Amino acid sequence: MYNHPSIYTIYFKHLECLLLLGGGILMAASESRIAGRVIVYSMPGCPHCLQAKSTLGSLGLPVWDINVAHDAALRARLKELTGSSTVPHIFFNNVYVGRNEHLQNLATFEVSEALRNLILKLYSHHLSTDGKSVDYRAMSKSPWLERYCEWTLQLQQAELLSLSREEKLAFFINVYNALVIHGNLRLSFPKTMWQRYRFFNYVSYLIGGEVFTLQDIENGVLRGNRKGVTQLLKPFSNNDPRLQVALPEVEPLIHFALNHGVKGCPPIKVYSPQQDIKGQLHSAAEAFLESSEGCVVDYVKREVKLSQIFKWYKVDFGGADEKLLNWVVDHMGESEKKSRLKILLSAGNVKVSYLLYDWSTNSTD
Repeated sequence: MYNHPSIYTIYFKHLECLLLLGGGILMAASESRIAGRVIVYSMPGCPHCLQAKSTLGSLGLPVWDINVAHDAALRARLKELTGSSTVPHIFFNNVYVGRNEHLQNLATFEVSEALRNLILKLYSHHLSTDGKSVDYRAMSKSPWLERYCEWTLQLQQAELLSLSREEKLAFFINVYNALVIHGNLRLSFPKTMWQRYRFFNYVSYLIGGEVFTLQDIENGVLRGNRKGVTQLLKPFSNNDPRLQVALPEVEPLIHFALNHGVKGCPPIKVYSPQQDIKGQLHSAAEAFLESSEGCVVDYVKREVKLSQIFKWYKVDFGGADEKLLNWVVDHMGESEKKSRLKILLSAGNVKVSYLLYDWSTNSTD
């Protein structure tokens, strides 16, 4: 802690520079280790100050902590320049990062982007071009996996409540698919129904100070806290703090982005919140419905055969067969299959059945 007047003189020069709120500051400092120092103006015992300094420390950034508790002139100057009398105030060299809530948002963005980029690295080397299979053996020896594992520890710092709906969708879909792979690498592949139940209910990351299992992410967050397959209760109770993170309502398109590590699932992709997440998910749905694993239209038998995904999560697609088929045709790309399905639906009396699901692992071995 520094209280010498000369220190204040030095840092008033920083305060008088252009104030700027924006992303990328922490990432630039962390990745390139550019010369400079993070200055935190704080008060002893302030919980937000402690959280800010803890977050900065976890990111490996050098911090200069200045106590403003006994200097009314400094506090007045900070208020004049920042518009706020609350602490902490955080600067990086000449750039004003903001208060603790701004820092937490930036930290969450950095962790999310770092993980997404590392996942892209891993997938580019060890995922098949169609996204359907993973070279687990080679991935287990990858230096990128080691870095990914290190960054997953930073997930506990994520400020999930600051995420927008689009950011939440991309973040949790990417984390889910990576966690399935991570779990398969560390624990081996679940083969029986009981092993799969344990895998999806116990494999987890610590995110934002809370434990999120695969089941929690899929059914609690992305499905708006709905019961999953074989579940008797909703993942989150009314007093569960994780309920605040859940989407307000289910997003059916997530079913074409989540991959459970088996061949019957849609391909693995990496999603970005900056590039129209709804459009990305819609494209994934179109591709899956066009495939023989997703939808088969038997014009002669007047039958539509769908992936078991539509059976397990039928409630997400409207519940009744008619609503389900209307959802399917509305989310198909323009194709001969869609044209045949529309003709069948217009005539009525269409049978819905479900394809066999391939539970074999998506490993290339």
